[in-house]
Amino acid sequence: MNETHFISLLKEKDQPAFKKLVEEFGSKVYNTSLGILQNDEDAEDITQEVFIEIFQSIHQFKGDAKLGTWIYRITVTKSLEFLRKKNRKKRFAFVQSLFGMESVIPEKDKAYFYHPGIQLENKERSAILFAAIDRLPENQKTVFVLAKIENLSYAEITEVMKISLASVESLMFRAKQNLQKLLSKYYEENEK
Repeated sequence: MNETHFISLLKEKDQPAFKKLVEEFGSKVYNTSLGILQNDEDAEDITQEVFIEIFQSIHQFKGDAKLGTWIYRITVTKSLEFLRKKNRKKRFAFVQSLFGMESVIPEKDKAYFYHPGIQLENKERSAILFAAIDRLPENQKTVFVLAKIENLSYAEITEVMKISLASVESLMFRAKQNLQKLLSKYYEENEK
C-alpha cells in the first residue's frame, strides 16, 4: 500500500490503518522519546500522547514531508515539551522551598539510565554515555539521539527539526565535542 492511500485511510479514522501505524512506528516513537527523556514510564506516556495527537490531527497532515518525518517531529516536540514542563516544576518547587511555602524533599541523584537495546557487558558504559547525553543542550541532544540512536540521516533530521543541514552538522559537531569533554574525566579515571 502506498503512503498516500495509507494516509487517506488514516484520515478516514480506519482502525486497521491505525493499528498498522502503531505497529510500524510504535517502537520508533518510544525509542526516540526514551532517548530524550531517559525514563521508561515517561517515554511510554509520550508514546501514547503522540499516537493520540496523530489520531486527532491526521486531517491536518498536508503531505509536505513523509509521514514518518511528521511523526518524529511530533515525538521530539512532545518529548521536549515534557522536559521543559518537568524542569519548570523543579524550579518552582525550589523557589517555594526558599520561601518556606512547602517542604521539598531533594531529589536523589538521577539513577543510571539503561537503554533496553544495549548489551549486558556495555550497560555501565552506556549508562555513563546516556548521563552525558542528558546534560547536552536541548538541540544538541535531539540531533544526537535522532542520528545516533534512531539512525536518521542528517537530511531526515533537517526535516524533523525544521533546520538547515549546516545547523544539523554544527549541532552534531558541538554535541560530540561536549560529550568528549563530559566523558574524558570518566575515561581517564576508569580506562587505564
